[in-house]
Amino acid sequence: MIKNIEKKRLLEQKVIGQMVKIYCRKKHKMKKGVLCADCKEVLEYANTRTQRCPHMATKTFCSNCKTPCYKPEMRLKIKDIMRFSGPRMIIYHPIIAIKHLIQTKKGKSNGQRKIEKQ
Repeated sequence: MIKNIEKKRLLEQKVIGQMVKIYCRKKHKMKKGVLCADCKEVLEYANTRTQRCPHMATKTFCSNCKTPCYKPEMRLKIKDIMRFSGPRMIIYHPIIAIKHLIQTKKGKSNGQRKIEKQ
């Protein structure tokens, strides 16, 4: 069980890392693999939150979590990154994007609640 949770944690960090890289490269015109200070801060924050998540075993994604732990400012930043990078993931990382779609469908069919827009 612990191995599965750790694998899930690492996968979530990998996905958010890829999304932040796409966002930073396209929006902030950074070179491939280089993050600006703002995007680096967001990624470090997201990774810290993922590392400390007490619901990792039962949740699909942070957006479906019962107790969101992101500060409001960071939540807005990460939503912007995901909104921009999400559709582009199918181009840059198709396998990750397809897995994400499958997980999203599973989460909805299992009755996980969606966080209301703020």
